Amino acid sequence: MSDSSSTLSGVFGAPPPELAEIPPQATQLSPLAPGSHALEDIAPGSLNSMAMAAPPGTLERRYALALSLRALRAGAPFTAMAPKESGGGRIFNELEMFGCRVESSSYRHHRICQTTCPATRDAEAEIDAAIAAGGPCLVDEMGLWSQPGIFSWNRIDAGTALLLSVLPSFTGHGADLGCGIGMIAQAALASTHVTQMDLVDVDRRAINAARRNVTDARATFHWADIRKPTDLKDLDFVVMNPPFHDGGVEDRALGQAFVHKSHQMLRGSGTAWLVANRHLPYESALSTAFSQMTLRAERDGFKVYEARK
Repeated sequence: MSDSSSTLSGVFGAPPPELAEIPPQATQLSPLAPGSHALEDIAPGSLNSMAMAAPPGTLERRYALALSLRALRAGAPFTAMAPKESGGGRIFNELEMFGCRVESSSYRHHRICQTTCPATRDAEAEIDAAIAAGGPCLVDEMGLWSQPGIFSWNRIDAGTALLLSVLPSFTGHGADLGCGIGMIAQAALASTHVTQMDLVDVDRRAINAARRNVTDARATFHWADIRKPTDLKDLDFVVMNPPFHDGGVEDRALGQAFVHKSHQMLRGSGTAWLVANRHLPYESALSTAFSQMTLRAERDGFKVYEARK
């Protein structure tokens, strides 16, 4: 970011407007907002204020808090909040660990912590440790790059494992919707008959990790919300393990949106492969959008469907 950032305030995520005053010129810094600036790239001591809807995971939350304190000028106000059941109860102690004097309040099931960036860096070691623990890393167990905050960041989740066990050998141009760190796309690209693979995810961290994990020249990466308009079309196949939480709350419409979007992207003879938790009712969306739907696997609380357009 340019030196003009010294006149800007930062916002991370979507703090409820009734809980935090956000300047109209505030710069969005969340990795879940396609097109936003990266908090990691903000020059130290350059922001005049920060308001944060803190992430739920411990490592990613401490990472974001630590990066924010590094980006703020001394004495700049910092408001961080989260629902009490999603890490809100821990923010006070975490900010104190980083050398802040904190005032805390509760409203609308949120814990709201207000502080100012310390003028002295007595807790610099703790800030450095939090940034190191929450940053990109090579997960030895998977042999892949990842980062705390990405879905199933340090293990292969059971749904992805089931989908990988039954994927066919694909041909043509495909896409991995909600690609994560690229495991499913990597498997699809094992077929020499695949001509191109588009990897799409709303999480910048996932896209950055996927770029490191999927080095095949046939792969193209998109930091984008799949629910928004896209130029992807006339695809031969789509693979997906769609999310079903938004902001920590189950949202079945997310997976249904993936189903409808995949149908729009596919050519007339295209196929979509989807894995989902057994309790999620995607069958209706699949059968409505596609001419044929086949259950290909069911195990460990997950189900895999192949749908033909």
